[in-house]
Parts: sequence; structure tokens; C-alpha cells
Amino acid sequence: MEMIQVLNRLVGAFGPSGCENEVSQVIEELARPYVDEISRDVLGNLICHKRGSGPRVMFSAHMDSIGLVATHIDDKGFVRVGALGGVSAKEVVYTPVRFRNGTCGLICAKDGAELNKLKVSDLFVDIGAADEEAAKKLVQVGDAAVYDTPVRQAAGRVISPYLDDRIACLVLLLAMEQLEKTENDLYFVFSTQEEVGTRGAKTAAWTVDPDYGIVVDVTGADDEPESRHEASSLCGKGAAVKVMDRSVICPPALVEKLMALGVEKGIPVQRDVLQYGGTDAGPIQSTRGGVYAGGISIPCRYVHTPVEMVDLGDVKACADLAAAFASSKLEK
Repeated sequence: MEMIQVLNRLVGAFGPSGCENEVSQVIEELARPYVDEISRDVLGNLICHKRGSGPRVMFSAHMDSIGLVATHIDDKGFVRVGALGGVSAKEVVYTPVRFRNGTCGLICAKDGAELNKLKVSDLFVDIGAADEEAAKKLVQVGDAAVYDTPVRQAAGRVISPYLDDRIACLVLLLAMEQLEKTENDLYFVFSTQEEVGTRGAKTAAWTVDPDYGIVVDVTGADDEPESRHEASSLCGKGAAVKVMDRSVICPPALVEKLMALGVEKGIPVQRDVLQYGGTDAGPIQSTRGGVYAGGISIPCRYVHTPVEMVDLGDVKACADLAAAFASSKLEK
């Protein structure tokens, strides 16, 4: 599986929170050769099952992205927007966007606006329409838009929108590719609506009822300029084994198992302590009677901007570590 080629397909698929059908179809096509059965639940989670007789392991990577939603179209044809997930207004001004029907536009703010004081409600999307009537032929209130910036490579790293969390979807696909027979009963879940409250993982975990839950997601990188050290992971230093974030404190024994697997298999690993944000691990850990939950994280710079960055070596390390855990001896 060629990483950049697959990543281009994943990033290019439309899939903001609540509208994941297109990206789900792409992932299903890519995953089908490696699993025994594929299903979807009511929330649209894509559940890929590789049957085994051992403990039930649920891997989860969310396939939805942040985005914008049309809230009002004014008489000049400009589209006012609200946020789907954690959008920072000052970080997205003058970013190209596209709607599901292919309509393109540009995120703008009024002339002379102070960036640091901008709210998402101050933004509008210029779709080039001459007036309200023309705009409504292209966009309706409630339509979602996503960033329309390209995937680029730079010195062994990749710059792209929506690495959060399409890069983790790639990691699970790469891990699946490595697996042949395994004793463990494996569920690879590509979850919905993570960016608006980890909703998909909650229902998927209830359905799967796993013994172990391993969430693959990006994590903040501590090597951005003037970092405030609210994250511990570094780009290029390998798979980041989740210790904690605001959604979860991982069992120390599970952290140590993942770290030991890295050492045993020659996979570069580091520890992931994040003082903000959360992942699907939170709802998975607290489902039913509780789940032994942890995480494998990809360090990512500039998270939730239209130009996120990860190291391709870290991506490979995360895929290798996920495959190693999937194949390891686990107790029920």
C-alpha cells in the first residue's frame, strides 16, 4: 500500500462530522481485502472485522473531519458559516473550501478585521456568486464545507489538511495489510463524529464490547516554534504511546506493553502525555463495564489548521506497532 497515494484518496474524500459517507466508502474499498466482514451501524461507523478466537480488540480511528456549515446566505451572495468541531477563525481565513456538490469558495473576513478577535461567526465563504439568488443555486443552509488544500511532501514529512485523523485511518489500513492469521478477534473501527463529541466511538464500543481498545489518532507535537510544552511527543521520534490526555488515563500495564513491543520489534516509540484535547479512548474506556483502553498516536504539528504536518517515519512506526499489538499474546 503506497502511503501518499492512499493518503491523497483519504484526504480528497468528503467527510466532515455527520457527512462521512464518501470517506467511509473509500476506506471500505481499501480495507475489504484484509478483513472477513464489514458492517456499519446507525451512526455510520465502519466496522471491519478480522475473526479470531482470542480476546476481542477494537482499534479505532475517526474518519470525520472538522469543517464549516452554511448558516445564512446574504443578499450579496456571501455564505455565513458556523463551525463543525474545533475551528479557529484566525487560522482558516483565506483558505479555499469546497462543498459536497463541488462548489468551491474562499473563507474570508471583513476588510480590516483583527485576526486575534475573530470568531467563526464573523467568517463568510465567498463562492463567487453575484447575489443571494445565484448563491442559493449553489449552496443551501446546512450544507457543509471542508478545506480544499493539497497534500504535499517536505523532507520526509507530509503537509495536508485533515491529517487529523485521516492519517490514523491510513495507519490502520497499513496495519491490516501486515496481518495474516491472528488468534485475537480484531475489529478495526473507523468512527464518525469524533470532532463533535466522540459520538461514533461510543456506540461502536457498545456494539463491539471489546476486551481491549486501542485508539489511533494524532497528538500535539512539542517541537512547534515556541512550544508551551503541553504535549510530550516529537515529530520523527516514532509512535507515541498514549499515557493520558483529558479524555483518558491509560492503564500503566498497557502503556508498558506497547512500549515493550516497540523495543522488542525494533519500532521507535515515545510516550504521549497531552494536557489538552481527547480521543475516542475516553468513550471506549468507559463503555459497559469498562475497557482496557490505550492509544497509539502520530505526532502532528499545527493540528486543526488547513496545513497539518506529520513525519512519514512516525506513520510507519504507528502502523507497525498497531500490527504488533494485534498479533501479540493477550489475556481476556
